[in-house]
Amino acid sequence: MNFLKIIFFFHLILNSVYAQSYRWQQSVEYDMEIDFDVSKNQFDGIQKLKLINNSPDTLSSLFYHLYYNAFQPGSDMDIRSRQLPDPDPRVGSRISKLSKNEIGFTEIKCAKQNSKKLLYKIQGTILEIELTSPLLPNDSTIIEMEFLSQVPIMIRRSGRNNKEGIEYSMAQWYPKLCNYDEHGWHTPPYVAREFYAPWGDFKVNITIDSKYCLGATGVLTNASEVGCGYSESTSLKNKKTWKFIALNVHDFVWAADPDYKHHILQLKSGCNLHFIYQEQENNKEAWSKLPSIIAKAFEFIETNYGPYPYSDYSFIQGGDGGMEYPMATLITGNRPLNSLVGVSIHELMHSWYQMLLASNESLYPWMDEGFASYAEEEVINYLRQEQMLPGAPEEDPHAETLKNFIKFSTDGNEEALCTHADHFSSNTAYGNASYSKGAICLVQLKYIIGEDAFRKGMLDYYWKWRFRHPNPNDFFRIMEHASNMELDWFKEYFVHSTKQIDYGIDSIFVVNGKTICRLKNHNLFPMPVEIKVTLNNGATKDYYIPLNLMLGKKYFPKQDKVYVLPVWSWVNPFYEFEIQDDISKLNIIQLNPDKQMLDINPTNDFLKFNK
Repeated sequence: MNFLKIIFFFHLILNSVYAQSYRWQQSVEYDMEIDFDVSKNQFDGIQKLKLINNSPDTLSSLFYHLYYNAFQPGSDMDIRSRQLPDPDPRVGSRISKLSKNEIGFTEIKCAKQNSKKLLYKIQGTILEIELTSPLLPNDSTIIEMEFLSQVPIMIRRSGRNNKEGIEYSMAQWYPKLCNYDEHGWHTPPYVAREFYAPWGDFKVNITIDSKYCLGATGVLTNASEVGCGYSESTSLKNKKTWKFIALNVHDFVWAADPDYKHHILQLKSGCNLHFIYQEQENNKEAWSKLPSIIAKAFEFIETNYGPYPYSDYSFIQGGDGGMEYPMATLITGNRPLNSLVGVSIHELMHSWYQMLLASNESLYPWMDEGFASYAEEEVINYLRQEQMLPGAPEEDPHAETLKNFIKFSTDGNEEALCTHADHFSSNTAYGNASYSKGAICLVQLKYIIGEDAFRKGMLDYYWKWRFRHPNPNDFFRIMEHASNMELDWFKEYFVHSTKQIDYGIDSIFVVNGKTICRLKNHNLFPMPVEIKVTLNNGATKDYYIPLNLMLGKKYFPKQDKVYVLPVWSWVNPFYEFEIQDDISKLNIIQLNPDKQMLDINPTNDFLKFNK
């Protein structure tokens, strides 16, 4: 697909999206010129930002993120890290010890609107600009800005000279407009958590010493001039300008190193996968195998989560672990194959959960990290099934996540999913909520509504909300439509509380020759319940008890083999039902037989009859 066709394709997408009757959202166009001085680890920038105000409000000020300002002693990130009981070891107290030539900063030289200088003030990582001409609804304006930035040493996500020797990992590097939505401006100071930004188009020209090779978000439009795996460079100058365009994205990342190797693999769909890394003896085999594995993964991903709509995606060695961006990721690359594939798949899945379905990560990190973690486990298991990775596939790829989270939650350190990402009491609580409980949210939904409705819902969510900013209500509403159930009860309990699930077998007794099983809800979290009865002869019978709050029931593909019982009212702690066999024939009764329900106490789920 040539470049003009790419532009046409994405604007078709954008126009079709805005034709839909969803919430309004702001739109931006960035045009940036960067001149990089590697001797100083600094760059001069010229930015023209066009903001299209699709809101019903008049805007008198604009707010920007200046992320580099976090990498200074005494910053919010520095203080917060030193206050946490379990600080990220990549940060710890390192920021407090940075010298003048090691810190990060962004200095604004000037800002203009309609050729008139603008007043502005900076508080930490937030820049506020006062407009000379207020921006009216359905109008647009262009803000011109000149700035100077210094790249900090590598601490978190962005920086120079990471532990693997990559010279520049350029994430959160430019003055980035904060998002303005129906709730107003979102201006959290940067303390190392997640992001939220308006959709837009980026034109970024980066001038840097000619020895460097670059990888970035978007499409390189002058590949023949700059080289690095694209074609042989014809430049004889000391510097080269790399020209990138990215359409309909909400961030832009790049990285630079003189020793990068660049390999391109084109998928059957026409999408170009870029693998940009330093080849070392300890990573050569893993990186050589990665492209074919990722190509296989795409087949599963696009079938189950929706097609990847962009023309390019880049896996770039850099950063401090793994961090996702539109059309690209930064990952540390000196890893064995399983680790390299694992981090690559996780960050790739963020192309769906955040880069296309751009929820507010600060408010709902579980919709980003949790959904990507769930999908990662599914994809890795598929790759093992296809023998693309060593190791046997799991019957349940999420079993370990459930097991570990149950242990964490019963230790009393759990915090509600609705906690703002910056305000968890510990990194451990944040990680377990955002990654583990976020993934388990999907496991629980699949358990409640069934496999078919769940798969339909995930694809419906993709098609309705891609290129948008969905919130939890939007997601659960999609799942309600897919399942024909009410799910608001589940959202309230799972997202807004730390109440736990604990159903158990209370007793078995006989009344008038009938075998009665009594179940008990030991905790406050209501759920539908599944029970498997195994007879002495090995035969099994399955029972299903819908929850009254659902106003519906799960569909079982083999419905004739499941006894669907009357609903269990959530206010009643006990439930009794008749087992369709004489008590003398019973061998085992197992509640939650597939272990898909997040039951914190499995010891009361099992009853074996002594014979």
